[in-house]
Amino acid sequence: MGQFCCLWNKRETTDVKLLRTLPETSISWSTKDNINTNLSLHNNSNSLCSSSIVIIMPYGSSDDDDMRSATSKKSQFTQQSTPSSSGGRSNSSSEPTAPREVFSTPTVGKREEANVMRARGLVALILLLAVSGVATAANLLVKQQERSDFENQFEAYATQVLTVARSKANQFTDALDSFASSIGGHAAVEHARLNTSWPFYTAPEWSVQAEKLLKITDDEHLAVAMTHIVQEDKRDQWNSYAAQQIPLWYQESIDHEQFTEFTPQELVDNMTIPFLHFYDPENGFLPTPLSGPGDALAYFQIHPFELFLGSPIMLTNLDALQASEQVAELYRIMKATRRPSIGFTRIPIDLESTIPGSFIMQPVFHGADTEADDREMGAILIIRIPWMGYFKNALAKDQDGIVVVLESACPKLVEAGISTGREDLTESDRNIITYQVDGPDAVLLGDSDLHDPKYEALAVSEVFIDLDIDPSQLPEGACVPVLTLHVYPSAELEASFQTNNAILYTVVVVAIFVFTSLVFLLYDLSVGKRQRTVMDRIAKQDRIVTDVFPTAIRDRLYENQAKNMMNANGAEDDDGPFGLDESFYGRSSEIGSAPLADLFPSVTVVFADLVGFTAWSSAREPHQVFILLETIYGAFDKLAYRHGVFKVETVGDCYVSAAGLPEPTDDHAAVACRFARDCLKKMKDVIRKLE
Repeated sequence: MGQFCCLWNKRETTDVKLLRTLPETSISWSTKDNINTNLSLHNNSNSLCSSSIVIIMPYGSSDDDDMRSATSKKSQFTQQSTPSSSGGRSNSSSEPTAPREVFSTPTVGKREEANVMRARGLVALILLLAVSGVATAANLLVKQQERSDFENQFEAYATQVLTVARSKANQFTDALDSFASSIGGHAAVEHARLNTSWPFYTAPEWSVQAEKLLKITDDEHLAVAMTHIVQEDKRDQWNSYAAQQIPLWYQESIDHEQFTEFTPQELVDNMTIPFLHFYDPENGFLPTPLSGPGDALAYFQIHPFELFLGSPIMLTNLDALQASEQVAELYRIMKATRRPSIGFTRIPIDLESTIPGSFIMQPVFHGADTEADDREMGAILIIRIPWMGYFKNALAKDQDGIVVVLESACPKLVEAGISTGREDLTESDRNIITYQVDGPDAVLLGDSDLHDPKYEALAVSEVFIDLDIDPSQLPEGACVPVLTLHVYPSAELEASFQTNNAILYTVVVVAIFVFTSLVFLLYDLSVGKRQRTVMDRIAKQDRIVTDVFPTAIRDRLYENQAKNMMNANGAEDDDGPFGLDESFYGRSSEIGSAPLADLFPSVTVVFADLVGFTAWSSAREPHQVFILLETIYGAFDKLAYRHGVFKVETVGDCYVSAAGLPEPTDDHAAVACRFARDCLKKMKDVIRKLE
């Protein structure tokens, strides 16, 4: 440990040469006792005009016996504070002395405050992201659920519509086949009885049987006609037969349909043309007798009567092959396949309007056996169908917004010829009809595909009518007539499943998060207020501790204090002043704990005493004494800070400081001298100002 000697000042009444007049390089120190240096100023008994500075410094290396004697006394200087579980540590660094940090704001507090602000920002960002994410998720989930409900309900509606339409189609085709078989069987019996053959046959109770067939689909625009195949060599016989039979079945139909204002004779005279004919556009569309070669397809029995200007329209003896190219094309297919066929047409609903529809051509064979290979086709049933009746009563009331697209596999026939069966067809080339089903009702939308394209992926498609025709049997250029139904939802149906729940749930979620954020904000403000109070308290404590201890010692004290608090594990604290426990002040409840002490082998201690202070202060008011001490010590503090001298304490009128600690330095003696010199200067200035 280091050895020290004292260099002090005796209070003399005579002036001596001041230390500040000596060059710093000429300062020398004796290792002998009782070496006196007078540093006092002129003194009188009534005024405070001098200060005494005593400097304690270590001996240098010497073989002097007195030094050995002093060494045996084991004099040492230690700086002691609170006990530490880690013990003291020696600091022998020789780096230059840095100015001591005093009156500092706690950097830890600032750092923690910055961390808290960052944490607040992070929490706010997380809350914002959370509320955005949850609100978006809630909105999407509700919309997805609505979309799922919409799609599921549409699928159920589509299945129901298709089931009803297919059931009616199957029922109708079966009934039509049975009706054709019954006509063929009855014709075979009559031909055998009368020794006749086709086309000379009139179906009994025609209106009754036809009405039963048409009621299956329940559509007011349905109509059925039996057309007879008249060979070229039987045209004259047919004209005679038709003239005889027409009044008979006219009367039957008039009675059934209750046309009481007409008689059969009036109908025959006014509406019937008694020969096979067609309407020639080059002859002003006047009835023109059929004269060309080949078969004729003569309209004969029709149900129901259609009114034209208040009178029934009769198509008797009109050649269907000349009247319609589609009928002629389908007749060509039927002769090759001997199977039913389907075409598209326009159905008149009044004098100016027509609607798109189809007609089915069902062959009537000789005899009841319709599957025989050698069966003779004597007539053809032509049924006009608007198709709307197939979709009526498919859904319950308020189940609206189903779009049905009926599409034929065959293209439209060109105006001047027969279809060639092309595959590169556009929508305008195809036979397409669109309907909308609203509950039990069905309405026509148009003769094109009018469904909303955005629902294309939801389409439910199914073959509606397949006549099971072998394509190999078709004539060249002919098309297999297969009808397909495509069912789509509409915007109206989707709108019925769209609610305000998505917005409502989003608002609720946002409101919950806003409420939570407000609670958090209030709590944070409360905690922040408490933290600011604590931080102010800590800042005051830190300033006090910084004034008392060097920065390095202060930090070690804080570290030990934190360790002691962590080791306490929640034990009851016995806090001292400023919230610091007793160990901070050098007191410890633990036996054997080591104090926080560092050895400084080479330091210089400065004692600055005010000469005559006792006599002066006894004649002054207390506040004058405090003003003097505060002014002088404040000036000394600034000088100590500038020179890097550590202020140890003030004891009354004695100011104690040390150079060379807590940061060791080689020139501590010179630093102490410079500090002492400046203190004497400052003392004179302060006394002069105060006087």
